[in-house]
Amino acid sequence: MTVGGAADKQPNAQLSSWFVRSGWSKGELARQVNRRARELGAHHVSTDTSRVRRWLDGEQPREPIPRILSELFSERFGCVVPVEDLGLRPAHQPPAGGDVDLPWAGPQTVEMISEFSRSDLMLGRRGFLGASLALSAGPALVEPMQRWLVPTSAGGFGAPEAAPRSAASRPSRLSEQELQLLESTTVMFREWDNQCGGGLRRKAVVGQLHEVTDLLQEPHPEAVARRLYGVTADLASLAGWMSYDVGLQPTAQKYLVLALHAAKEAGDRPLGAFILSSMSRQMIHLDRPEDALELIHLAQYGSRDTATATTQSMLYALEARAYANMGQVSKCHRAVRAAEDTFTEARPGEDPSWISFFTEAELHAENAHSYRDLAYVAGRSPAYASLAHPVMEKAVAGFRDDGVHQRAYALNLVGLASVHLLQRQPEEAALCTEQAMDVAKRLRSERVNTRIRKTTRTAVRDFGDLPAVVALADRLSVELPEVAETA
Repeated sequence: MTVGGAADKQPNAQLSSWFVRSGWSKGELARQVNRRARELGAHHVSTDTSRVRRWLDGEQPREPIPRILSELFSERFGCVVPVEDLGLRPAHQPPAGGDVDLPWAGPQTVEMISEFSRSDLMLGRRGFLGASLALSAGPALVEPMQRWLVPTSAGGFGAPEAAPRSAASRPSRLSEQELQLLESTTVMFREWDNQCGGGLRRKAVVGQLHEVTDLLQEPHPEAVARRLYGVTADLASLAGWMSYDVGLQPTAQKYLVLALHAAKEAGDRPLGAFILSSMSRQMIHLDRPEDALELIHLAQYGSRDTATATTQSMLYALEARAYANMGQVSKCHRAVRAAEDTFTEARPGEDPSWISFFTEAELHAENAHSYRDLAYVAGRSPAYASLAHPVMEKAVAGFRDDGVHQRAYALNLVGLASVHLLQRQPEEAALCTEQAMDVAKRLRSERVNTRIRKTTRTAVRDFGDLPAVVALADRLSVELPEVAETA
């Protein structure tokens, strides 16, 4: 299981640094590697504490272990941890953007979505759908996405290629009623996601996506094909979002990339911008704000003449989040104001169903998190925390009152708790976190659970002797115990 000789081995300081900060024991890391290897189908892998010790001492393991370790540490720390940053050598270097730099053509898009969704349904990997699947970031992610704007050879944006020209005059076997049913089913899935989290219906969405790609492999008139591509893009986007919500980061990214390809074939630039915004959210989550900003600017440029005011407001709000995480204060404030001003022009009756989540409460939530993130970047600044506090309270009240967006309600309760901690109000923080735990019990969202754990750890670190914080930590250990794999 080694590469290279033992004579020139040096201790692997990079791997040791990540390992120490993870808080794992050698035995725990070995168990995680073995479990992930079994999920990959790599049943020959059998790791123990002595093997982990040899890796720390400089032994170079063979694939798939470097990729597994990269995945595990990325999940643990919530940021992309490449194999090279662990001081390990992959067996082969994939081409730049290998998992996201895909052909921008209809038939290939359909084939890839069909194959990927089938693998997901059959294998149910915990973060892996094949040994080559990995997170892309930086130019390897952003540069392929820029080709979303390039016109097709036919001169338009996304002319569907799945059907021959002769099919344009041939009636589709899909009736208008069936097409409308497919479109309304996606709306229903999004409502479930908002209410229950991504873990409850993810496989149902993936199954529906696979069925729709089967339909796209049949000949259809161009108008029908475009609508089917639109349904495919919407479903693939939702599958990616649900995968993100349950902590399957590489899987989420791949679905979102494929969704963007399908949106181009549908000729739907606003939907493409929305998909890019989801990719941007993932990059913010993974502590890649520069990548997030590039993706948002690409979304804004590509949809500037076609997106509704609601969608434009959402894009401005995410631009503010990216600037906040980069510590660019004036640009963050400017984007927050643009989001607020643009939202006043919103006409919900003109909005597509996929942006219906962006209510006034969601606008408050995004802007409050931007201020909260500025507070963290500025060294736990009380000034920015005081800006975040009233806006976060408005978000919590809005989600509590609508009774629908339960995951958003829980996330913003945790967000408010984090603001209380910044303001050194631990009792109030503990109360908000306990309320979030009450909501979390009704959800299937590892994202919510992870944020509750992180906020509780911060409270214990800073105010661990207070009775309210002790009680919160005790409840957490019973109801949401720490897990080895976090998102």
